[in-house]
Amino acid sequence: MSATAARTEVGAELALDMYRRMTLIRLFEEQANDLYRSAKMPGLTHLYIGEEAIAVGVCSALRQDDWITSTHRGHGHCLAKGAEVQRMFAELLGKEAGYCRGKGGSMHIADHENGNLGANAIVGGSAGIATGAAYSAKFRGTDQVAVCFFGEGALGQGLVYEVMNMASLWQLPVIYVCENNMYNEYTHYLEATAGEILARPKAFGIEAREVDGQDARAVYAQTSELVERARTGGGPAFLLANTYRYHGHHVGDIDRAYYRPKDEEELWRSERDPLAIHGRWLEEQKLATPDDLQRIEDEARAEVEAGVQFALDAPYPDPSQVTEDVYA
Repeated sequence: MSATAARTEVGAELALDMYRRMTLIRLFEEQANDLYRSAKMPGLTHLYIGEEAIAVGVCSALRQDDWITSTHRGHGHCLAKGAEVQRMFAELLGKEAGYCRGKGGSMHIADHENGNLGANAIVGGSAGIATGAAYSAKFRGTDQVAVCFFGEGALGQGLVYEVMNMASLWQLPVIYVCENNMYNEYTHYLEATAGEILARPKAFGIEAREVDGQDARAVYAQTSELVERARTGGGPAFLLANTYRYHGHHVGDIDRAYYRPKDEEELWRSERDPLAIHGRWLEEQKLATPDDLQRIEDEARAEVEAGVQFALDAPYPDPSQVTEDVYA
């Protein structure tokens, strides 16, 4: 076995943990949808259901002190990087116990203890933050790596290309992870994105790869190699992960028939579900039985239910705090 294969092989413990985290994300997002539809959660939210393998596969290849930056579809990234369910729900409900004391909400969660520099609602906005963090690592002489998650819609933002240019020039330890779920809000990406996606990072001399975003093990293997490369001075990389969001662009987008085919949704749900793919592999490798997988789901469901109750019971911030945390 080669050194690379040895690094990227998924052992039993990690494989089961990946399934647990994907299941936790799925159940968390289902509950977030329920909270919104029952008018218990303010604002909008953008669900990560269907894309869980990317966040889990990528973050499984990172250390706690490595960084991620996220986007408006970021709950999965936060949880995959180690965020607590209770504090996540508290933030969604605007409660004091949330990661940003209830002031960030669904699209602006940060967890610095676990290397999560935060999500934001600006399309492509986190690319600059991740690149800056990577520059910090190089300037300080550490071997930390930064990962930036964004959707294919961000490929229309100039900032992404500006920072990729800088990252290549300065050989920064940053990995740009493009989650291509095929739709830029309500428009198929082929109607808005000219040329081949991977031609764009390649134009800057950046290592560019493509992976099945529904296969957590494949995502982990590719990310592990790119992280090791960045950590040892190999410079930036771009990972195109092909995936699909099962729900609408946001929780209010419930009538999707006018912009994407119903049979397309059914195909991805029935044949390309990341939890089912990983679960089948666990059973084929004799790493888990159906009862084991059910137990993992039951434990995750209990964690989610306890987290929701914690958030519902938690107090709101005092109005006197309105000007706190606004300025440095």
